[in-house]
Amino acid sequence: MSQKRSPDPVIGYLPDETPSIGKLIIFAFQQILVMFPATVTVALLTGFHVNTTIFASGLSTLCFLLVTRGRIPLYYGSSFSYIAAISLITGAAYGQVAPDALISEAQFGIICSGVVSIVAGLIVSRFGMDKIEKVLPPTVTGSIALVIGISLAGTAMTSAGGFDAATGTTSGKAWIAALVTLLATVIFSVYLKGFWAQLPILLGILVGYLVSIPLGLVDFGTIFAGPAFDVPHFTLPQPNARAVLAIMPIAIATIPESTAHLFQLDIYVNDLADKKGRRHFAIADKLGLNLIGDGIGDMVSALVGGPAGTNYGENISTMAITKNFSVKMLGVAAILSMLLSFFQPLSNAISSVPSAVINGACIFLFGVIAAQGIAIMVNKKVDLFSARNLSVISIILVVGLGGHYGFPDNAIPIFGAKIPAIASAAIVGILLNLLLSIGDFIKARRQKATPASSKS
Repeated sequence: MSQKRSPDPVIGYLPDETPSIGKLIIFAFQQILVMFPATVTVALLTGFHVNTTIFASGLSTLCFLLVTRGRIPLYYGSSFSYIAAISLITGAAYGQVAPDALISEAQFGIICSGVVSIVAGLIVSRFGMDKIEKVLPPTVTGSIALVIGISLAGTAMTSAGGFDAATGTTSGKAWIAALVTLLATVIFSVYLKGFWAQLPILLGILVGYLVSIPLGLVDFGTIFAGPAFDVPHFTLPQPNARAVLAIMPIAIATIPESTAHLFQLDIYVNDLADKKGRRHFAIADKLGLNLIGDGIGDMVSALVGGPAGTNYGENISTMAITKNFSVKMLGVAAILSMLLSFFQPLSNAISSVPSAVINGACIFLFGVIAAQGIAIMVNKKVDLFSARNLSVISIILVVGLGGHYGFPDNAIPIFGAKIPAIASAAIVGILLNLLLSIGDFIKARRQKATPASSKS
């Protein structure tokens, strides 16, 4: 008589679950790998100190997790939305550290942007999610997520191929490393089971790294360059009105991006909760708390000399692919990031991973961010035959992607200012949605007034 086979256990960790110590460290290191390139790139583009930026990323993540009381599993990293505004203050050239005085002025503007996020979070908490969804419906948040993922596609492809803008050529060796990494990551994510199914990005990057060694893409000499122990260079903020005017408004434009990330997270966490037979985690309802945590993260980062940040789409994609949403795992990743900032060889070892390898994996990760935008609209049952919904979605996509790829610095020049394309798309989408909702608002008011008048 054959025994009935028990169903396979559901693999993954919900926010309140904790892997064993060994797994915790490995999972945390995977999170560090996916956030590291973008976070460091922001420092290089804005003139901030790299080690200080890494330290600030970890410290801000810890503060975010504490402020949100471990209810929102997100990792905080440096935001690309602020690059143009911060660079305007620091005047930085790529890879050159700006003077402390200019970094300090930018820090003050970032602190003020954190205040904007906190105020927005308090307003959201006061008026409730149903009111907020009228301003930020899934047509807006889903479209913004799509724009974020696709706007990163260019960076992933050019960096994966080692594109040289001066000659217009790519590197065959870089393509080999990138494609091997991409293929390995996809195969691992689809076919691995159990514990290994939660490490596809780490394993894919490891395979790409090993392939890169005989191709001559890894410079081992840089790993032990400089001192073994080096304290990050901390600076203090300095009040500056110009920095406030340049940086502070960006916080308003990043709210839809942060909202989209939160909705993405809610969908994937609760999908795992359903499969495990667990109660739902009300993550989408915590938008106000998320914005408050985001604002405090900005303030903490700026206080020690780090750039403005946000919850990272790369880390959310990694969590969605690996089904690992453990808050304690993210806390360990934050602590390890802070330690890395002090130990130069460890930081250099991660930096030695070729750009082609990291971006080979990012071709997959950035695509997942865009796919999550579609998931938001599917999950919220957005009517794609509605003229109003199509108007909002189409205009956000064209403004966001057209602005990103059509203008230098990925910013739209208008009325003497340069507004980041994603921020522009968010603002246009919100305003258009509100404009097209006026008729519904008037109709609802009339319906409320009708019963009262009929009784008199």
